[in-house]
Amino acid sequence: MTGVKSIDKNQKKKGHDWNHWANRIFAGVLACILILAGVLGVILYRQSRVFHLSHEYSVEKQLPKDVTDSRNTQLAKGFASALCVTEANYNPANINVTSPDEKALIFNLDTSTVLFAQGIYDRVYPASITKIMTAILAVKYGNMDDVITITVDDLNLEEGSQMSGMQAGDTVTMDQLFHALMIYSANDAAMAIANHIGGNVDNFVSMMNEEARTLGMTGTHFVNPHGLHDENHYTTAYDVYLMLNAAYKYTEFYNAMQMNVYTLTVTKPDGSESSRRLDSTDHYLTGEAAAPKNVTVLGGKTGTTGEAGACLALVSQNAYGQPFISVILNAQKRVILYQDMNILLSQINS
Repeated sequence: MTGVKSIDKNQKKKGHDWNHWANRIFAGVLACILILAGVLGVILYRQSRVFHLSHEYSVEKQLPKDVTDSRNTQLAKGFASALCVTEANYNPANINVTSPDEKALIFNLDTSTVLFAQGIYDRVYPASITKIMTAILAVKYGNMDDVITITVDDLNLEEGSQMSGMQAGDTVTMDQLFHALMIYSANDAAMAIANHIGGNVDNFVSMMNEEARTLGMTGTHFVNPHGLHDENHYTTAYDVYLMLNAAYKYTEFYNAMQMNVYTLTVTKPDGSESSRRLDSTDHYLTGEAAAPKNVTVLGGKTGTTGEAGACLALVSQNAYGQPFISVILNAQKRVILYQDMNILLSQINS
């Protein structure tokens, strides 16, 4: 009997030892599986973060053979695929405007094609072209039904300024101010818009400069909402293109820029009404200048000061309905401005 008990004890001991090692082996295998799963998960995650290219990159295939060729410097789809991009001077058709001091361009908006550029990154004064930005902020942040009372501050402008005839105490709507600004280029309307939307002119000017940065206008700095001369108030022809390209997409701007006349009716402090006819400053719209054959001038913005010269920024269409933006800044005289603008516009159907 004693021998039998000894055998039972040995068998139990061996069984215990086997279970112990089996458990350790199982735990080890499980740990290895978990580690391998973790490594595989990391690999799969990293691969999911990598772009899968269908073609191997080749410098020879991706870059033009002659990167100094001005035609190739316009390829900037990664930077601004919806915008026209060019060198400061680009003249493949040998276009000649009156003066090399003029800053000028004409761009096809449909195809982002540059037809002509002359000094388009040079700093110049914008005069009332400034009011394009004032109009953008009026539409973007204003309510066209707001009723605004004209103040003395709105009329505190230099002698000889383009004024709509409003007086302190008159009431008008934002819509009326907007049309006086766009069609007649009224400086008092610009001031009233600035004070109403910005709370004061300084705040509004800060909004103008912030909007300019948003549009990529790196060569522009505003100090007022109307464009009367100041040495620190400047822009470039290319920045004017960026500004007008953004502005004409607003329905209010697009409709107003095509109007050749507007009747401004204000309510006087005594409740009576006073009206004044405001003719467009754009000679194409008034019929004083004629565009080339098969060119339709939709509108835009004019500007003139002694320091800025005669300025004009337009949206036009060719015979096929394609839209173009053309800009001329710093022309010597208004008559020269329209002559040179016609030289540019004559290119859009060629």
